[in-house]
Parts: sequence; structure tokens; C-alpha cells
Amino acid sequence: MTLHPLIAEITDRIRDRSASTRQGYLAQMAQMANDSDSDRGSVSCSNMAHVAAAAGEFQDDILGVGTTQKPNIGIISAYNDMLSAHQPFEHYPALLRAAAKNYGATSQVAGCVPAMCDGVTQGRPGMELSLFSRDVIAMSTAIGLSHNVYDGVICLGVCDKIIPGLVMGALSHGHLPCIFLPAGPMESGLPNQQKAQIRKAFARGEVGRDELLAAEKAAYHSAGTCTFYGTANSNQMLMEIMGLHMPSSAFIHPHSDLRHALISATMQHMIEISRKASSPKPLYQLVDERSFVNAIIGLLATGGSTNHTLHLPAMAAAAGIILSWEDFADLSDIIPLLARVYPNGSADVNQFHAAGGISLVMRQLLEAGLLDGSAGCVFSDSLEDSLVEPVLEDNTLGWRAGPRQSADSQIISTVDAPFARNGGLKMLDGNIGRGVIKISAVAPERHIVSAPAAIFDTEAEVKTAFHDGKLDRDVVVVLRGQGPKAAGMPELHSLTPLLSILQDKGYQVALVTDGRMSGASGSVPAAIHLWPEAADGGAIASLRDGDIITLDAVAGRLETDASLDSRNGAEIITKQAGFGRELFFGMRAHAQTAEQGGGINPATHFTATERVR
Repeated sequence: MTLHPLIAEITDRIRDRSASTRQGYLAQMAQMANDSDSDRGSVSCSNMAHVAAAAGEFQDDILGVGTTQKPNIGIISAYNDMLSAHQPFEHYPALLRAAAKNYGATSQVAGCVPAMCDGVTQGRPGMELSLFSRDVIAMSTAIGLSHNVYDGVICLGVCDKIIPGLVMGALSHGHLPCIFLPAGPMESGLPNQQKAQIRKAFARGEVGRDELLAAEKAAYHSAGTCTFYGTANSNQMLMEIMGLHMPSSAFIHPHSDLRHALISATMQHMIEISRKASSPKPLYQLVDERSFVNAIIGLLATGGSTNHTLHLPAMAAAAGIILSWEDFADLSDIIPLLARVYPNGSADVNQFHAAGGISLVMRQLLEAGLLDGSAGCVFSDSLEDSLVEPVLEDNTLGWRAGPRQSADSQIISTVDAPFARNGGLKMLDGNIGRGVIKISAVAPERHIVSAPAAIFDTEAEVKTAFHDGKLDRDVVVVLRGQGPKAAGMPELHSLTPLLSILQDKGYQVALVTDGRMSGASGSVPAAIHLWPEAADGGAIASLRDGDIITLDAVAGRLETDASLDSRNGAEIITKQAGFGRELFFGMRAHAQTAEQGGGINPATHFTATERVR
């Protein structure tokens, strides 16, 4: 199928916009690939002894004693046993080492990265470290790979900031081939809609903390990712649609026989594309403008996380590619919504996978000319050739063609009869600033809200006003001072049940903030990621109680009828301290705009003439 002309046009304009920085990145990677410092064969005997000292039975293999050096595969792991999605990674390195030995190679854990849980830190001080943890993960990944003794990389990660950070860090060593290995979701527990109802009942005071905790435990009950379609599971979709996973591997359970087989197969395939292979696939040659356009398309077609309007620009910048929110908005005009997964529907990701999963969504988009099948892929020559799924036959891993029809049309629809004709995200612009709204879970009659503003500087103030009955009316809640420079851009998901209750009472309700809402943004219209942020002189700092604000997701507008030019902006407190926040002062001070990713922007350091050293 011929690629839709608008997709080709957007890809070309990203390529043109990024010409200088992309050329600089490619030149830097090519130089690193040819630099003797990237070849462990040139490392001194003393240094190599350090590399292999802890390798036990693999020591001589890593040193290359008496033989041609075998491929040595580095592992970057986000393991911890507090975060359910990453707990399964505890035993992956041992399994990968055994597989490497079986296939004539060696493997080492090159480094571990932090993996915090937004679900634990919601509404608490730790949430103000969340977005910047992405950049810490990117730097930690680069440090792990800086020993330059690896012929390929396997990245173990799943959740919110972890995958974007791993991608950014891996791209800094893009001369190495790289495969991302997920852990998969937990089995289905308490249905997501039932969980949401209990949260609302708790907010209304109708049930106590014991009932709420019992419901949450029933929902989040075992190892694996949470089963709703938030940022974590959107990450897994992105890795598949960007060709960085083994096909159809995102949503296979952590402890299944099929998952175990995929761990071994991932190592086998990594060896086949490693730097010592006859046809290596370095990451910097695999990921390009087409990969990121496909990522945006996948996000829109599945109603994925709003957080990726921050993460995808940051990830792309690490490859010298510059994305803008116009790219998201223009693609949203032509990409249909093909999936209904909570909070955009009642199904969870296990049901989504059973209905056909990412492979089926990709096939439908490809056959409609709405996905670029020529983009690179670790598994095959092109993304179009990767529409297969793993299967175990007599305990042997094989591959078969992916599904062609949905097993449940209420979960995965078709391009001809989509759940919506346009993507699940919209960009907003106006005299208050630029922002993002997720509309895939918002009822069409709520796509336009016009109501008086209620101004707040903290989440706690909003909650107090709610419980005091001061928000029982048509209202646009404005929560400012939450941007990356002010407070590290925390998620504000704990406000969702409260605002939903107001909406259920029949009021016109919306949220406007320079912070983030959860990747599981729900049914309340929320203009988020607003920039310029309040701490950077943004118009949101000049809004006052009672100003009429109009959020129009149809026209893509966010405006007030108040005259803001004559007003002084409110003072925004940016000194954050305690619980480690003081350590991130420098990151807050130098954070980029939300449209640039809200943190570091590696693209600013690439030029066509830049040298590695």
C-alpha cells in the first residue's frame, strides 16, 4: 500500500528541520564506531583483567584467551523488587548469560538504572523527581556503556520514564546494536472500571481506606506491568512499532514458558546482529525519522499516554531528530483510533493482546498506508516484514504470521470502522500558551468547555477546595507552578477522581496546568504540559479567579477572554528542597520546554562539524 502523502510530507519536514543536528549525530556515531576506544581488542591487558575479574567461568571467554574474541553483550537493567513491572528482571541476566554461552558469546551486566514508580509517588514529593529520572536513566545508561567493551546491548526496562531514558542512553552509544527486552504485564485482576468507581467512592467519603486498599491490591496483585494502558504499556507499544522488540513480545506474561523462550531468543538474535556479526545492525542506522513518525502514529492509533508528547521529542533529540507538537497534531488529523483499552475503554492490555494486539494494529495501519513499513527493525529487514508472533511447539520457539482480524471488535476495530476518525491526542494553542489534551477517553460533548477559572498553586489546595464544596460548579481548575523549571513537572493523577466526581454531577469541568496528568488520563478534559510555564513567564501565571477560560479540543484552542497583557504574573516558588529535590536544582534551572521534552535536549549539542573529542 502506498504511504499516505501527509505521512511522507511530515517525515520529510522532520528530516529537513533536523538536517544539521541529524548529520552531526550520524557523524559522531560513525566516528565512535571507527574509534579504537570502541573496540575491546585495543584495551590494555590490565584494563581487560578488570573487565573479566568477576566473570567466573566466562573469564577467559571475555578476555579472548587462546581464541578469537567472542561477542560480548552488555545488559542495562532497570531491575528492582519494589516495582512490579521490573521485579521479573531479577533473573534475566543469568538467563541471558546462559543463552549467550549456548550461542558462542558472553554477556555482562554493564550497569543498572533507577526505576521509580509514579504510582507510588503520586501527590508526594518524590513525584517532583519523576520526569528528571528519565534523564538520570539516560546518563546512567551511557555510564554503563562507557566501558566500551561490548558488541551489542540488551536493555531491560518497561515503565514510565525508564524506556525513554534507556532509549536516550542507548542512542548515545548508537554505534552498538540494541534490543529492548520487556517483562510483560501481570495477569488481569480487579477490572479497571471497578477500581475507578471505588476510587471515586473513597473521594466522596462513601467507603473507607480499608475498602480502597483492598480494591487497589486486587488490581495490582503480582509481578508485571499494571494492566491499564498508561505510559508503561504505551512504552511497550512504542518499542514494537519502532522495531526495537522481538515481534509481539510486549504483552506476554513474565513467568510464562513463552516469555522464557523469548529471553533466550533475544540473546540469540542480538548475537546475530552484533558488531561481530557479518551484518551488524547498529542502533544509529536503524532508528531514523521514519521510526519516530511511526511511534507518533502508534500513539495516536491506540490512544496512548500523553507523557509521550514529552518523551518522544526527548528520545528523538538524542538521535539528532527534532519533533514538534505540530507533527503530532497533523498526524492526529488522519490517524484513526483503533484500540479501546482502559482508560479509553473497559479492556485491559491482556485482553488487547488476546484480541490481536500491537501486531494487528500495525498490520491494519500498514495495509491502509498509515504506517511506514520501510522503517528499520532489529528482527527483520524492515518493519513490514516483522508482523509475526512467537509460538511454542514442542518446547521450541517458532514464528507464525500475526493476526489479520480482531478477536474482539470492541477492543480493536478497523481502519474502515474505527472508534474515532482522528487520533487520541490533540494539541492546544492560544493566549494562555501551548499544551496537549488526550481526548480518546473524553466524551465528545465535553470536547469544548468554557467556564470560570479557579486558580491554585498546589494539588493540596485543589483537594481542600473540593472537600469544602468550593468547586461544586462549572469550573476550569488552573493548577500552575507545576512545570519542569518550577517543580520538575509532577503528574497530577490524584486529582482525576475528584474532577470526575464534579463532572458526574453535571458540571462543565476542565483542568489547565503546566504540569502533567497521568499517562492514564481519563474522562475529564485536561489541557496539560502548558508552556511557557508559569515559572518561565507564561501567561498561566497571570490568570485570576473568575477569568473565563475556553478549552476547545475541536479547534485546538486554549484561550481566556481576560486581558492578560496589563497584569503582573503571580510569583512562582521554584525552590524545591527535601526528599532529594535539592539535588535536581540544576536540572530544573536548565530544563527545556515541554515541547522539547521538559528536560535535557541532546540535539542542541550536535552540529554537522562536531567532533567526538
